[in-house]
Amino acid sequence: MLWTAVVLGFLGSFHCIGMCGPIAMAVGGSSNQTFIAKKILYNFGRAITYAGLGLLVGGLGFSLSLAGVQQGVSIGMGVLIVVFSLSYKKADKYLTVPALSSLVAWVKGNLGNQLKAGSAQAFLFTGLLNGLLPCGMVYMALVAALGLQSPWMGATYMFFFGMGTIPMLLVLMFSGNLLSVTMRMKFQRAIPYVGLVIGVLFIFRGLGLGIQGSPKLIHDYGSEKIEITMCN
Repeated sequence: MLWTAVVLGFLGSFHCIGMCGPIAMAVGGSSNQTFIAKKILYNFGRAITYAGLGLLVGGLGFSLSLAGVQQGVSIGMGVLIVVFSLSYKKADKYLTVPALSSLVAWVKGNLGNQLKAGSAQAFLFTGLLNGLLPCGMVYMALVAALGLQSPWMGATYMFFFGMGTIPMLLVLMFSGNLLSVTMRMKFQRAIPYVGLVIGVLFIFRGLGLGIQGSPKLIHDYGSEKIEITMCN
């Protein structure tokens, strides 16, 4: 499933250029060496934040699996991914929710302070903060991470998603005019199809057919009985 994270991240980067592009272009340096290093630190910071979010939602998914509803969760997450893939642009409208608007304002305020600082650590922190900005593509990837029902798999999935966004954003950082708007739109048109494939994979996985790609998602906690001696 990790390959889907990379593909989703790569295609999602074309969508995120509009939101993250100005911030990415603001990351600079006093020399070619520091310029490249700060670009990498910034993007690596985003990937770390995504991994942290994946760890949290993966932990939630694991808790649901312990409750014995792991197959239902996988199917439900697959359906949600399909829905998100068909309306990922609308998910960005959640920026207008008061709670998220406050978060965005706080993040952007701190981003400005970090960019002014100019140090390598500041640009790493800029990436960490930028990963908190609401984004429809991130939402879709988090749903997939939740469906994996494992904290570490969720973190790994989101880290690979973050790494998948890096190539295109690096291209933007070094040459903003390399890809035309028309070319970017063509890549964005592939997002719903990739989302549909990922959603179907999760639904198929949740069916628990006991075949390749659809294992029986039942935790075996063992059959040993534990006797407890009660003292009167």
